[in-house]
Amino acid sequence: MRGGARRHPDLELLQEGSRLTCQETRSKKVNMLHPERSSLLCRAWLAVTISILGSRPTDSRDVSASRPNILLLMADDLGIGDVGCYGNNTIRTPNIDRLAQDGVRLTQHLAAASVCTPSRAAFLTGRYPLRSGMVSSDGSRVLQWTAVPGGLPANETTFAKILKDRGYATGLIGKWHLGLNCESSTDHCHHPLRHGFDHFYGMPFSMMGDCARWDISEKRAGLERTLHVGVQIAAFAALTLAAGKRTRLLPVSWAPVICSVIASTLLFISSRVLGVLIVRADCFLMRNHGITEQPMNFSRTASLMLTEVSSFIQRNKQGPFLLFVSFLHVHTPLITTENFIGRSRHGLYGDNVEEMDWMVGRILDVLDREGLTNRTLVYFTSDHGGSLEAQLGPHQYGGWNGIYKGGKGMGGWEGGIRVPGIFRWPGVLPAGREVHEPTSLMDVFPTVVRLGGGETPQDRVIDGRDLLPLVLGTAPHSDHEFLMHYCEKFLHAARWHQRERGAIWKVHYRTPVFHPEGAAACYGRGVCPCSGSGVTRHDPPLLYDLARDPSEARALTPDTEPAFHRVLARVARAVERHRRTLGPGVPLQLDGPRNTWRPWLQPCCGGLPRCGCSREGGGQ
Repeated sequence: MRGGARRHPDLELLQEGSRLTCQETRSKKVNMLHPERSSLLCRAWLAVTISILGSRPTDSRDVSASRPNILLLMADDLGIGDVGCYGNNTIRTPNIDRLAQDGVRLTQHLAAASVCTPSRAAFLTGRYPLRSGMVSSDGSRVLQWTAVPGGLPANETTFAKILKDRGYATGLIGKWHLGLNCESSTDHCHHPLRHGFDHFYGMPFSMMGDCARWDISEKRAGLERTLHVGVQIAAFAALTLAAGKRTRLLPVSWAPVICSVIASTLLFISSRVLGVLIVRADCFLMRNHGITEQPMNFSRTASLMLTEVSSFIQRNKQGPFLLFVSFLHVHTPLITTENFIGRSRHGLYGDNVEEMDWMVGRILDVLDREGLTNRTLVYFTSDHGGSLEAQLGPHQYGGWNGIYKGGKGMGGWEGGIRVPGIFRWPGVLPAGREVHEPTSLMDVFPTVVRLGGGETPQDRVIDGRDLLPLVLGTAPHSDHEFLMHYCEKFLHAARWHQRERGAIWKVHYRTPVFHPEGAAACYGRGVCPCSGSGVTRHDPPLLYDLARDPSEARALTPDTEPAFHRVLARVARAVERHRRTLGPGVPLQLDGPRNTWRPWLQPCCGGLPRCGCSREGGGQ
């Protein structure tokens, strides 16, 4: 498959003798054959020729607004190097590989951010996340809690909303992580059902190590550390006030002393209890607006997800439907069922990848069983690259990004933003095709909108480009000449596809300081920072030609690249033109005020502080 589509057994003979008539073929190519066999070969030549003519790439106009079913599969934190069809020969991913064999594989598919919340916002809206405010400026790279008021703004338009208006049944099963509430624990202002989905089942937040009290914790340690500092401050204040009162150096009453002691005590208790409570409360499942399981029973989560996918497809098999399956795999804590533990050669992470691939196979089996395979466009990707930070001692619990530098959270380096991209639509898209052009997760928005018979919004900038001509083979190049690579609100890098030269220039203005080995890559920060002392500003910027150096191993200089200054100037003009399209600033949804835990926004089944229920019933 890596070498392209398989050749018809008669194709080589046809190519050699394509200018020969049937009579010439008999006399010049097969005169050693029996005349009857010669006649049969001539007829075979005609049949195969007709077959080849009939299998020319479909014109993109022929499939526009054809309204197929659309199945979107997105992994969480999967490295591009973890998949067989992208070069991995030690982790088994036969079902994802089968999609690539039967469809189109994109080799330069890019996320709009190297962490999940902004990347997923861009995927659903077709817009850089800065345009919708789905970024931060203070280091809060993703939504930190369920009980925060930040989230995908109501005025943003998702592809689900457009297709729903065009008569599609729309569903999201799995991870959301784009907000939930605004003013109360039940207003659900950012809920998937407010953004075009008819049906939702899954986690409104995200799988995190904290869900299983795992050693790798994205937020528990920071929360406990913050509360511990608060305890120290309150205790110091109480002691100071008490000493001042007893020595009469401070003219204060006993009231502030008592308040400080109470505050210190409460913070101490919170440091031991509140962290556990919040973590437990955030790891829950919802069906539409109701909580069904809190905390989650991880031994059956994968089974519940598959059951829900099958049910949705069966209910809507008359079509058309749009189903977004947003896997909880392969994010830490790598919750893996017993059947897959120890099966891979790469420990728990490899086991988790192989289980996700099995889930992909089960979902594809549903399409086959319901007779929907040829009527369904299937797309597979990851929200960003694999995590190099997920490491404990010698054990790596994050993904492998192949030859690409960096990983999750690491600004504009390729390893954090280059992801798998596979489209399959039997009978429409050519099997085994590979596309070596820059494409983006944002491109899915205009592509599925067009297929569903909708129109992209005209009242805002859409950064994605329709992929249909490219994957059908009717267009030689991507519509992306330039792509911007943000880290929070800061532009870290930009890419220029200079088509006439065949170059793909990558300009880095800022890069995070990290150890390429992977262990504690950003000095134990969890993910690399986007600004401040952990980031290097480059003047002049770093320049790479990804066509020659996809690993970003050797930065070019004026001595090694004659076009160095011309390329930097051309990209700088494109960046300035892009910035003029950003318009007035929008509220940043991931900054402090909108990304701070608020107890009155906490969804809680059974009431605080218990936050526990199980309404799934039996062992589905």
